[in-house]
Amino acid sequence: MLRYCLYLSLILLSGCDSTTGHLALGTLERNRIAYPATVNEVIVELPVEAGAQVSKGMVLVRLDNTLQLAGVAKASAEVEKAQANLEKLRNGARKEEVAAATAKVEGAKASLVEAQLRYSRAKKLVKKELTSQADVDQALALRDAGQASLNSAQEQLLELTNGTRAEDLRYAEASLNVVQAALATEQKKLSDLTIVATRDGILDNLPWNLGERVSVGSPLAVVMSGKAPFARVYIPEPYRVKLSLHQPLTVRIDGLDEKIIGRLRWISTEPAFTPYYALNQEERARLMYLAEVQLPDSAEKLPSGVPVQVELP
Repeated sequence: MLRYCLYLSLILLSGCDSTTGHLALGTLERNRIAYPATVNEVIVELPVEAGAQVSKGMVLVRLDNTLQLAGVAKASAEVEKAQANLEKLRNGARKEEVAAATAKVEGAKASLVEAQLRYSRAKKLVKKELTSQADVDQALALRDAGQASLNSAQEQLLELTNGTRAEDLRYAEASLNVVQAALATEQKKLSDLTIVATRDGILDNLPWNLGERVSVGSPLAVVMSGKAPFARVYIPEPYRVKLSLHQPLTVRIDGLDEKIIGRLRWISTEPAFTPYYALNQEERARLMYLAEVQLPDSAEKLPSGVPVQVELP
């Protein structure tokens, strides 16, 4: 809507004053960079005042990071836990663990021998009718249990001496990757609580006050980037073919006596509103092409929004 009104005013101006026929009218502008909030937290620091010059890397806003620091600490502990488990699997069993498993095997062998002897005695006694069949069955059960215990102890010893299986190592490595990714996510959330300028420019606005709890997605700081502003103007259709990118153009700025030489950094490939092929020659002359003329760094102190006129060749 704003561009439409500007477009109409340019047409009216060019129709009322023939002296503006070789001028492109517009205003000084800067690229607007907004830094939104990623969490619902309280502002604890505003180190730069609105209107100040800022450089890339400068801290603009700090949010309360107490909760997020706890999240990072938890994720770091999970990473350490996964790393320790992986190292344990890679190193294999300790000598003490192997010795204990070996002793367990020997103990199971001794228990099995005793159970076998008890079962043999029970079978002899039952033939002489000196014991019951129940005692024989009990001795048989004890012998089978002793054999099972020996088999289990031997398998545990083999597990320790044969080392970790390849699939167990891959599983442990994947688990470590998962918790490392979670840690990186938490660290990124932590860094997002400190709003840092990504380009040089002017801190145009700080919508929130110190101590306020911001809402997610709302802008915390607005920076008008770039050292010097650029002139955003509308080029009349008859002059479009005479212009090319990086072409030097003279810029007049309201309030300044001297002229400034800028360079055309961008121009639209399509005219505003009605397409040219739907108009006759007289109407086509009223078409406008939006363009941007970059001013030199020496004009860095000029404010945005000031009306300008660009002389056309």
